[in-house]
Amino acid sequence: MNLSLKTVFASTVVALLCVASPVRAQVPAGFDARVEQAMRSRDVPGMAISIVKDGQIVHAKGYGVRRLGGSEPVDADTIFPTGSTGKAVTAAALAILIDDGKLAWDDKVADHLPDFRMYDAWVTREMTVADLLLHRSGLGLGAGDLLFIPRTSRSRADIVRALRHIKPATSFRSGYAYDNILYIVAGELVTQVSGQRWEDFVRTRIFQPLGMTTAVSDEKDRFANPNRVQPHARLDARLRGLGPQQVLPEREGLGQVGAPAGGLSWSAKDFARWMQVQLALGALPDGKGRLYSEASARAMWTPQVTIPIHPYPAPITDMTPQFSGYGYGWNVQDYRGVKVVQHGGAVFGVLAFVVMVPERNLGIALQINSEDVEVMRGLGYELLDHYLGFEARDWVGAFSTWNQARLAGGLEALQGMKGAARNAASRPSLKPAGYAGDYRDAWYGPITVAEHAGKLRVDFRQTPNMAGTLSHWQYDTFRVDWDDASIEPAYMTFSLDAEGRARRITMKAVSPLADFSYDYHDLLFEASGP
Repeated sequence: MNLSLKTVFASTVVALLCVASPVRAQVPAGFDARVEQAMRSRDVPGMAISIVKDGQIVHAKGYGVRRLGGSEPVDADTIFPTGSTGKAVTAAALAILIDDGKLAWDDKVADHLPDFRMYDAWVTREMTVADLLLHRSGLGLGAGDLLFIPRTSRSRADIVRALRHIKPATSFRSGYAYDNILYIVAGELVTQVSGQRWEDFVRTRIFQPLGMTTAVSDEKDRFANPNRVQPHARLDARLRGLGPQQVLPEREGLGQVGAPAGGLSWSAKDFARWMQVQLALGALPDGKGRLYSEASARAMWTPQVTIPIHPYPAPITDMTPQFSGYGYGWNVQDYRGVKVVQHGGAVFGVLAFVVMVPERNLGIALQINSEDVEVMRGLGYELLDHYLGFEARDWVGAFSTWNQARLAGGLEALQGMKGAARNAASRPSLKPAGYAGDYRDAWYGPITVAEHAGKLRVDFRQTPNMAGTLSHWQYDTFRVDWDDASIEPAYMTFSLDAEGRARRITMKAVSPLADFSYDYHDLLFEASGP
C-alpha cells in the first residue's frame, strides 16, 4: 500500500468513526420519562443526574423526592452524600499542596506525620504520599473500616495510631486491595501540611474557587441544609437488598472522621462543576486560573497499580473492561474499548457514580438516595452508550437481572449455612455469665459482653449505637443481631482456655453479600484481665 492509499484509508476510517459515533450534546429523547420509569421499577425515592459535554453543563437535574412518602422534590441543588467518589477530592487537595511546593508524591508519609506507623517497620519507612491513595499498601480489602464504620467516637489521630496494629494481607506494593483507612491518613496529612483542618482546606481551596455553593465537607453543614436527601435501603432480615424500601437514620452512617475517604455531600449542579474542572485538567470553568496544575491532573489520571479483571456475567458482560488500573482517587479503565475515568461511591442508603470520557470531553454523574445499584448504574451506561454512539440497550433491565441473580445466590448460600453446616442440637459450653466480660482487639479496641436476664449483649464501645443481642447458633458460636437493623449481623465465636474460661472472640459476617467494610473477620478479641 503506497502513502496516498494509506492517507485515503486513514481518512475513510476517521469518516466512518464520525458517522458511527456522532457528537451529541443533549440527553436522549424522552430521557426524563426513562429515568422516572426506571425509578418506579425499584421504588427509588430520588435521584440526581449531571452531564458535562465540551466544557458545558448540559444537564443537572433532580428526580423524585428526598424522602420516601414525602413530597419535597429532589432538585438540582439537593445535596447527596457522595461516598467514595470524594476520594478524588482528597487526592486533589494533596495535588494542590504539591503545586504549592509543600509536598511531593514521593515524600515519605512518616516525614510529615511523625506518629504514622504501619504494622511493618520497613513499610512505615517506605510508605509515600502516593501509596496512601493507590490501594497497594498490603492491607486487605476494607481492612480497618470498623474503626469508623458505622460512625465512631474516635478522632482521625486515633485511627492513625490504630493503623500500626492491623496486620497486612499481602506484601507491600504487591497488588491491589481497596481500602478506606489510608485516605483518612491522607486527610490527616492535608491537615498537618496545610495547617488547616481537611474540612476547611477542601472548602476554601476547592469548593469556593469552583463555585460549588452547595458542597459541604463537614456533616454539620449537611444536616443544617434542609434541601438534602434521606437515605433508604431494603433491610430484609434474611438479606440486605430484599424487601420493601425503608428510611434509614441519617446520623448513623459514616461520621465525620471518615470524611476524607467518602464523607462529602453536594448537589447535581456542583457535581457538574467538579467534572468541569476534571475534564479541563485543573483549569477553572470561568477561565480565571487553575485549581491545580495540568501536571497534577495527568498524574491523578495515570494508573499506578493494576486492578485484576474479573469478567462480569451475562447480561452485563459488555461492561467488562480490557484494562483497569487505579490512579490517585480514580479508576482508569475502558468501556467497550473507550478509555474512561470513573469511580463509584456508597454510604449507607445512598449511592453515587461518576464516569468521564476524556477524549470526548464528556462527564456523567448519577446520585441516588437508595441502594438500588441497578437503576443508577443502568442509567449511567445507557447515557454512556448514547454519547459514545453505541446502540441503545436496556441496561437497567440487564443490571436488574444480574442483581436478582446475585441476591438469589446469597439466599442459597445462607440456606446452605443454616442446613448441613449447622448443628442445631449443640449446646454452648458455658452458661451466659461465663461468656461475659471485657475484651479488646489490638486495632479496634474494647468491647463488652454482658448478661442481662439470661441473655447476652455486646457493646462495641467506641462505635456509638453498635450494640446487639447474642442468640445461640451452635457450639460456642452466637449470632449478633444489632439494635440498629442497618448494621450487618455477625457470628461471634468464643474460644475457651484449658480452665474452661472464655478467652478469645473471633467474628464473621452472617451474609455472604455483606459490604466489605464490615471486616469482622479481621478482629481478634482477647479477654481483659486474669
